[in-house]
Amino acid sequence: MSNSPFEQWLDRLARAETPADATNQFAYGNPNNDIRRANLRRYLAQMNERQPTVMLVGEAPGYRGSRLTGIPFGSRRVVLNGVPELGLFGVENGYQDAPEPGFERIQGEQSSTAVWGTLAALRQTPLIWAAYPYHPHLLNEPLTNRKPRRPETDLGLPLLRDLIALYPVTTFIAVGNVGEEALKRLGITAVKVRHPAQGGKNDFVRGLTEAFAAIMG
Repeated sequence: MSNSPFEQWLDRLARAETPADATNQFAYGNPNNDIRRANLRRYLAQMNERQPTVMLVGEAPGYRGSRLTGIPFGSRRVVLNGVPELGLFGVENGYQDAPEPGFERIQGEQSSTAVWGTLAALRQTPLIWAAYPYHPHLLNEPLTNRKPRRPETDLGLPLLRDLIALYPVTTFIAVGNVGEEALKRLGITAVKVRHPAQGGKNDFVRGLTEAFAAIMG
């Protein structure tokens, strides 16, 4: 992927500036961010091998998920242990850990468990990304999550649009309202499912299962 459109996209992702209450977990100059970029690069390469036609678009990374791993909806437990049913992730596939202070114990994360557990059961491997690819948090409280603001999703739109263009995606599933709104602003119609956070797991599992049943005919 060297000097490829993928690398150019990753470079733009890493160079973006975030406000004081958000973190660019891919930014240059931090060894753990280097690991997260490497994890994301490996994920994009695995997806390129599979040529997905379906894409899930979520809201933003959480502090126990993609903020630590660089993988969409990816907790450390999922990324390091892998998803054998899908042949994704795992240290055996080149994914690495980027532990941060306060995260000495490898943990799961509610949304990550719901998303990848459901996809494993369905044997489906869609491309996944977020409306805002950086971690939004409360000011001076990095171990929190908040909803991204409109200017932040504005920043994420070109990255989302250009990532879509790198894959043969034709069908879109929005995970929550923020993902749906981002896709609408790109002129893309999507099926919306409930976000699995805040008690939404059962509705998410039901919605995603029904969405893929409709896609598969």
